[in-house]
Amino acid sequence: MTPSPLEEYLAAQAFFSGLHPEFIEFLVHRARERRIEPGQVLFRQGEPARHFYLLQNGGIVIEIPAITGPTLTVQRLGADQILGWSWLIPPYRWNFQARAEEATTLLEFEGDPVLARCEEESEFGYALMKRFAALMSERLNAARQKIMDQWNPLGFA
Repeated sequence: MTPSPLEEYLAAQAFFSGLHPEFIEFLVHRARERRIEPGQVLFRQGEPARHFYLLQNGGIVIEIPAITGPTLTVQRLGADQILGWSWLIPPYRWNFQARAEEATTLLEFEGDPVLARCEEESEFGYALMKRFAALMSERLNAARQKIMDQWNPLGFA
């Protein structure tokens, strides 16, 4: 059977590269296109996390809302980048906030059926977990660096 254009698109993305074609096909059936406008918040820290996203075009900022003062921008994401890993880890709540800096088109993947398959099929779960673990490490390192850069008092070692 010939892969669909969306299957070919996913398979060509760095994040999904090397995944078994059956896994790609499964993910395609859990995806829908979504568009958000500049300034629109995709998700807020603490809200239930049920999706992950592949940015097709546009730009998203990942932020840490401050109790007082300005929001801290952790990272800017653009085309072909993955957003969201909180759907995978209990308590399934967003750890950051994501907001569109410009009109953005993305693929939104349903987390619940993907997580269920991860639990049922270890090969699928392990393949995705390796990819999301790398993503988590990247985001947490970006957050740590940003916090060090922004909130490090002068003279603090």
